[in-house]
Amino acid sequence: MTSQYRVNYYLRAHKRDGLIEFIKSMLLTPFVLHSQPPPQTQEDLLQLSPTPSPSLEHTRAQEENAQRYGEIFASIETLINEHRSFAASSIPHYSRLAKLVPSIGTFFTPLPLERAFYRINEKFALSTRKHVPPSFNDIRRILNTAQVLAIAPSLKLVTFDGDMTLYDDGKNFEEDNQLTALLIALLRRGITVAIVTAAGYGGNAERYETRLSGLLKGFSNAQLTESQVGNFYVLGGECNFLFRCDSQYRLQFLADDQYESSKLRSWTDDQVQQLLDVAEHQLAYSVSTMGIKARIQRKARAVGLVPEEKLTREQLDECALASQSALLKFQGSPKSQPCDVPIPFCAFNGGNDCWVDIGNKLIGVRILQDLVSSPPESTLHVGDQFLSTGNDISTRTACCTCWIINPDETQALLTELDSVLSE
Repeated sequence: MTSQYRVNYYLRAHKRDGLIEFIKSMLLTPFVLHSQPPPQTQEDLLQLSPTPSPSLEHTRAQEENAQRYGEIFASIETLINEHRSFAASSIPHYSRLAKLVPSIGTFFTPLPLERAFYRINEKFALSTRKHVPPSFNDIRRILNTAQVLAIAPSLKLVTFDGDMTLYDDGKNFEEDNQLTALLIALLRRGITVAIVTAAGYGGNAERYETRLSGLLKGFSNAQLTESQVGNFYVLGGECNFLFRCDSQYRLQFLADDQYESSKLRSWTDDQVQQLLDVAEHQLAYSVSTMGIKARIQRKARAVGLVPEEKLTREQLDECALASQSALLKFQGSPKSQPCDVPIPFCAFNGGNDCWVDIGNKLIGVRILQDLVSSPPESTLHVGDQFLSTGNDISTRTACCTCWIINPDETQALLTELDSVLSE
């Protein structure tokens, strides 16, 4: 999250991303000017056919519109490649794309957007639409497909959010989950699979095994080898508690001294508790001032607001942003305990609750990258929380990402990835 989010909150749409908004604006021109062929006459409308079918003129208009969309995506590809070139010279802010989209981040791979558009258009027929222009979700899917096409040849590590990515919010990974076979296929290809979740149960492996019981049972049924299941990790509490699957399909907790990358978590327990005290006080204040019916839950590396009734997105955003502001002010005050760098934290709207975690998924992904020697261009993170108050957005700094909104989209994404890997 950024302070600019707070200033401009009232101006922002529910789902807003700088690059997606830019692409939407570019696609709007051909939609407005060319998507509709000349209007039919009243006589044409009266001549009803028992089996309606597009006229030759309509079909030609749709093909031309698809070509225009494709040309726009090809041009944006060029802008991205230019931006990557400038970034390689450590001057990304001089690229044309950076001037058009000031919030643009890092592209670890090229994005074959034109090819991705034609794949999505074949499935969803975007260019045939005459009344609904290409939407946020349309462009998000195209970006996801482009990322899958780009990263597949070099993919070494795939990390996933848990809730609303692999299973429904607050639920468990059940035995009938269709994602099991797709995740097993990745492991059989020698690709490391990890779940990076905000759920923090300390070193209690049984709690995580309960949440993932269906997946672990699937590993057993598939008789995955020790080396294959050894490439499956769970990282809980954003980045705090690491587990690895053993030959008995059980999760084994890895203590900090068992892997070098744990040094990325350089804070002490006293510093953590001091920060959580501030966060807990701010969440309690938000509950009091807004009259929210909720309880505050404190864990070893997190504190959260768990509502007793459904809260609006705006209420949860207010709690997240207020907590972020309070923690940033505290870390900059002389009362905070001195340390080399401020302790990273993640204050996020979880959809149905609000949490402040010590650490974030950026650190979590980097721990796993270091553990399995996977560079950013070979690492893919899949999650649903890429809004400014989400906890997946920080991973964009460490690796390639795909933005999904539910487990069904994750299934479609992995099905496409499996297809590309099989080509």
